[in-house]
Amino acid sequence: MTKIIGRIKERELLSRLLRSDKAEFLALYGRRRVGKTYLIRNFLTEAPCVFFHTTGIQDGSLTEQLDQFIEKLGATFYKGAALAPCKRWMDAFKELTKAIEQLPKNKKVVLFFDEFPWMATKRSRLLQALDHYWNHYWVHDPRVKLIVCGSSASWIIENILNNKGGLYNRITFSLKLEPFSLAEVKLYLKSQGVYLNHQHILALYMVIGGIPHYLSQIEKGKSTAQCIDELCFQKNGLLFSEFDRLFASLFNESDVYLKLCQTIAKYRYGIGQAQLIKESKVSLGGRTVHRLKELEDAGFIMSFIPYGHQEKGIYYKVIDEYTLFYFHWIKPSLSSIRKKDQVSGYWLSKSREPSWKSWTGYAFEAVCYKHISNIRTALNIDPGAEVGSWRHVPQKGNVEAGAQIDLLFDRPDGAITICEIKYNESPFVIDKPYAKNLLNKAEIYKKHSQTKKQIFIALITSGGLKPTMYSEEIVAKSVNLDDLFKG
Repeated sequence: MTKIIGRIKERELLSRLLRSDKAEFLALYGRRRVGKTYLIRNFLTEAPCVFFHTTGIQDGSLTEQLDQFIEKLGATFYKGAALAPCKRWMDAFKELTKAIEQLPKNKKVVLFFDEFPWMATKRSRLLQALDHYWNHYWVHDPRVKLIVCGSSASWIIENILNNKGGLYNRITFSLKLEPFSLAEVKLYLKSQGVYLNHQHILALYMVIGGIPHYLSQIEKGKSTAQCIDELCFQKNGLLFSEFDRLFASLFNESDVYLKLCQTIAKYRYGIGQAQLIKESKVSLGGRTVHRLKELEDAGFIMSFIPYGHQEKGIYYKVIDEYTLFYFHWIKPSLSSIRKKDQVSGYWLSKSREPSWKSWTGYAFEAVCYKHISNIRTALNIDPGAEVGSWRHVPQKGNVEAGAQIDLLFDRPDGAITICEIKYNESPFVIDKPYAKNLLNKAEIYKKHSQTKKQIFIALITSGGLKPTMYSEEIVAKSVNLDDLFKG
């Protein structure tokens, strides 16, 4: 069995499922390339059970899906014997049930239906067949552990988790597999023989996130800039041409989803729903809201209501690192790279430009939001604290200064911790003007939020904080990059 990196809670869940003395039904989902199949296959291949693994075929016909299923059935239960083809899922599941019944009474069997949404072709009646065989046969057999898996998170949520028919309330476990954290990325790279310091791993994370398949392309002995150059800015680089394929594999009419995502990516602090629909020129209506929900389920965007916001309405922002990087850096270079072979070293020079320095501030904020639990721990903040960001934009003609608070914790102990997030490669220095700016932010926040709570200021930096008279005076606590890497 290949070693599984991280995924401690997920492995504990799978162990419970396997040890259970009753039939279990797990719905597993998560974005493409996040390692769903890898986790299940490597955890269960050598487990004390019969492991039946079948995978849907993207854009495959009903006949192709059924032929694949029957072939896997023969390989798993009948030593590779060729079985008669089936024309319906009812018949295929009947054959599977017969095979299960022939197993020893003490032999557990795991049924892993991978990329299940691809198996559910139009008019295939796959869901009806699953409903029938789960409720009438498999649920009564304590040996059976069923895992239904898909990259189309919204499909799994709507059709399995929120099923209103015979599968209603039948799921015994559900698991959304998230990308790796910084700590898990470090462990994964180390397992591949790649040893990078925290700054280099962070730079990599801000471009490709914690997606194991992307990380598997990192070569030892190369700097982060070299790896990004080869992956993202060469014709044969995986992430140069990955983006359109990624969306096409998840969404019908993928161009509409791309347009929505690209519009959202322009706004660092998020965009309101009404403005988004207007700017993206996507027709108004329930379908658009549904598409936004699908993008959120897939992990590309998040919806939120700004903290302390007076106006009603949902805002959206892109949270997937590769998506952000693609729209801002790869997409503008596509045509020039396709016209000629891009010389290596393109990204090395590009990453020295001021625009990249500005970008890193944006990307580092997004990374911090994915490591809120680490920040809470480092600041010793109660888990009950409400998390948010805050922004004040003065009305036109008003001479009052605006203010942006990157992250705040509204604590249950009568205090609010305001966090300033700074990306820096060397220790950050708070001088007199910067100290004044921080104090002004706190005052503007107090005035407009009308809070009576005690305000504390914290700094989150990627390169550490250099002690000065100003930092000692106004910064209550600081968080550094090492804190974000703690498991």
